[in-house]
Amino acid sequence: MALTIGPVEIKDPVILAPMSGVTDMPFRRLVKRFGAGLVVSEMIASEAMIRASRKSLKMATNSAEEWPMSVQLAGCEAAKMAEAARLNEDRGAAIIDINMGCPVKKVVNGHAGSALMRDLDHAGSLIHATVNAVSLPVTLKMRLGWDDNSFNAPELAKIAQQAGVKMIVVHGRTRCQMYRGHADWRKVGIVKQAVDVPVIVNGDITTFDDVTSALEQSGADGVMIGRGTYGKPWFISQVIAYLRDGSRVPDPDLETQLDVVLGHYDDMLHHYGIDGGLRIARKHLGWYTKGLRDSAEFRNRINHLDDPEQVKASLRDFYRPLADQMAA
Repeated sequence: MALTIGPVEIKDPVILAPMSGVTDMPFRRLVKRFGAGLVVSEMIASEAMIRASRKSLKMATNSAEEWPMSVQLAGCEAAKMAEAARLNEDRGAAIIDINMGCPVKKVVNGHAGSALMRDLDHAGSLIHATVNAVSLPVTLKMRLGWDDNSFNAPELAKIAQQAGVKMIVVHGRTRCQMYRGHADWRKVGIVKQAVDVPVIVNGDITTFDDVTSALEQSGADGVMIGRGTYGKPWFISQVIAYLRDGSRVPDPDLETQLDVVLGHYDDMLHHYGIDGGLRIARKHLGWYTKGLRDSAEFRNRINHLDDPEQVKASLRDFYRPLADQMAA
């Protein structure tokens, strides 16, 4: 079930979604080790990329272990989108992804993200400029439309295909839904029927049954998983196995999960430095430990620690008794 994106071939069509504040290099690299077919960077503002701000450069930095990596750009000016795409081509991206799906007010008020679905002519000009600026394959991520009265994703998909976009990802909600309700995978299927390039279904895919339903209802060529990986970077590998032979691989045992958590924690400290790493790691530690016995009390305690070694010792003290109990 390989997926072809221009010259890039993805062995398994299971893709890590771009998520602001989540899909940084440490997380992408971890998910890629678990076998993700493709990982996508956090959304990067094209203007910030051109200014080469320290933050935007760090967001676009990739490692050989992540190959192939897609860099997602957002913007509202064709020339700046084109220039940012060229910069990322020079920095080693394998694919450029255009964001026309972000629903966040700050992005929409800047006439970027899903706001572009209100002006398909302008959206088309951005797509053309980006595709023509680079030799890399360009992909597009969008929503179903702005609101329930403007389901224009099929029309935008046709514009994108004609411009040379090689793959389209559709989150099965409108912008005005934000993340409320449930993704409409059947409407993603209407987009799939409108174009010949691969279409990927996204939104609310957190279980094996979700994978089956999303693919059956949409007819899509693969799945993009976002929040389903919170605290479960191994979920990607489980979905790959499920698509290959129907097997439902269980979560790793708690001792293995502890090793994953500690490795991810060290990687975040190395990437961001001690202060930044401590702060950013807290949300990940919250996701990893959610649902485990006494996890709320544990999270409250470690969120007040500012010594990495104390945090790691606390993680071992928390996980190991649980692991021993499970193994008994």
